[in-house]
This record gives sequence, structure tokens and C-alpha cells, in this order.
Amino acid sequence: MKTKLLALGAALVLAMPLAHAEKVLKYAHFQPAKDDQPKHVAALAFKEHVEKATNGSIKVEIYPAGQFGKDQQTMEGLKLGTLELAVAHDGAVATIYKPIGVLGIPFLYESHEHAWRVYDSRWKDEVSADMVKKTGVRLLGLADNGVRHFTNSLRPIQTPADMKGMKMRIQPSPVFKALVESLGASASAIPWGELPTALQQKVVDGQENGVTNIIAASLYQSQKYATLDGHVWSIHAYMMNERFYRALTDAERKAVDEGTQKAIAIHRRMTSDQDKNAKQILEKLGMQVYVPTAAQVGEFRRLAQPPVRQWAETEIGKNFVDDLFKAIDATRQ
Repeated sequence: MKTKLLALGAALVLAMPLAHAEKVLKYAHFQPAKDDQPKHVAALAFKEHVEKATNGSIKVEIYPAGQFGKDQQTMEGLKLGTLELAVAHDGAVATIYKPIGVLGIPFLYESHEHAWRVYDSRWKDEVSADMVKKTGVRLLGLADNGVRHFTNSLRPIQTPADMKGMKMRIQPSPVFKALVESLGASASAIPWGELPTALQQKVVDGQENGVTNIIAASLYQSQKYATLDGHVWSIHAYMMNERFYRALTDAERKAVDEGTQKAIAIHRRMTSDQDKNAKQILEKLGMQVYVPTAAQVGEFRRLAQPPVRQWAETEIGKNFVDDLFKAIDATRQ
């Protein structure tokens, strides 16, 4: 009797459907795990949606504040598949995919909404296809890293002439080097994690970033002056290892795509809200804030855009630059 029961039990086990294997999705970003940080709030929304929509077949593990590694480590992890998803700024992306540098050309858009129309256009799909082919990393979408402004500890910057002789930190990206040098300052590439210390120790006089990042790294503690020139509409790219993406079931892929769009919507809204209130936010933090006139912004544009565009055409490729400007023109309203 015991033998028959054991045999029956074994048969029942074999007849039961196998439980769906859980997939772990490691998700890395560089902002603190705080509720005022767009990257992290967006990551939590992604996790909630994907885990619920897949009934737990995908488990999302979030690595905030650079816990997975610095720019290069994170991007290499995406290529190798030791990391499934990352949200990173254009400087980090450029370490594996140089063409993303075209987005560093200054003074491209008329508004946040104009930038988003470009990010959601066929141009993004074509960039993603090229990125997958060259790196094995898929560009899922683009959100904001804030409209970038100059800050420094020396003096107010009202015109490009005020930047002459300043040492400005840039993210590790040649396009930003061309931008800063076109305005008369010297450029020093310093990784994001090392920036607060570099400013405190006067390794550099200033830097350029959006309000979100100035808050995230408490840069206002060592930077007295801010100039809201809005020279670059910086991005955060949502990227996934292509092998992982292709290994998902149709339902899981749908959940990831939908979760990404939910995250991007939150990310854009939070960042743009901070951008649009930059003067009030930074003044409350003790900074002296200058808003250039339209004519002064025009002078920044006149000096910076042509040489940076020319650099991008030479070093990245005229086709990449032309494609971006066509998308910008096509999405004007």
C-alpha cells in the first residue's frame, strides 16, 4: 500500500505544471533613494507595475545612488548582462555609445514639451536600433536630467565673457568639453560621484547641471552663483540589456514597456517641475541666481552652438547630427 501511495504521489507531482521561474531584474540609477529624486520615484513605480503585471515572474531589485558602480561599470554591466536595466545620463551612455553625444549640442529646443516630442519620435526608435546593433543595449526611452545651467564659486556669470579663465567641471563627454571651451572656460572631466569633493576642494571653480542634480548632491553648499542660461536639455536614458529583453515572454515584455513609460512620465514631470521653478528653489538654498536676458542667451547660443555642432559632425557623424535637427524641426509647433 505504501509503495502504491508513493507512486501515486510521484505521478501527481509530475502531472502538476512547473512554477514559472522568477527572473531577477537589477535596476541601477545614480540618484539618492529619496522621495524628491525623480529617478528613484520613477524606479519605485516601475518596480510596482512590473511585479504586479507579471504576477511576480519578474522581481525588480533597485540599486540607487550608484550602488551598482560608477558610469563605466554600470554601462559595461548592461553590455555584459550582469545588469538588466539602468537609467543613466548622456555622459555615461557615451562611454559605450558615442552618438548619444549629439544631445549635448546646446540650445536645441523651445520647451520641455518640444524636447519630449523629439524623444518620443521615430528618431529615438532609430537611435535605439543602432544602439542595439553596436552595443547589445536597448534604448527603452528618454527622460529629463534637467535643463543644465552654470554654477560657480567665483562670480556671477551674466555673459560668456564672465566665464573666461574659469575651471568648469563637465561630465566625461567630449561634447561638453567643446561646449565649455567655446565659452572661454577650461573643462575638467570629473565623474559624478567625485564632483561634490572636487568643488569643495576647489579643484574646479564651477560646474553645469540641472536643479535636480544640484539638490541631489548638495552642490549649493560650495557653489554661490547660478546662471539660468539653459544651455543643454540633458537626458536620462532608460536602457536594458537586449538579451534579457528578448528572453522575456510577450506578457513580461509588455509589462516592462508599460512600466518604463510610467516611470518616464513621472521622471519627466518631477524634473520639469523643478526646472520651471529653478530660481525660487536655488535662492531658497542660499544661491545668488541670475536669469540672462533673451539677448544674453542669444550670445551664449551664437558662441556655443556652431562649434559644438561642427565638433559633433566631425567626431560623431554628420548623419547623426542632421537626423536630430530634422526631428527637432519636424516636432516644432
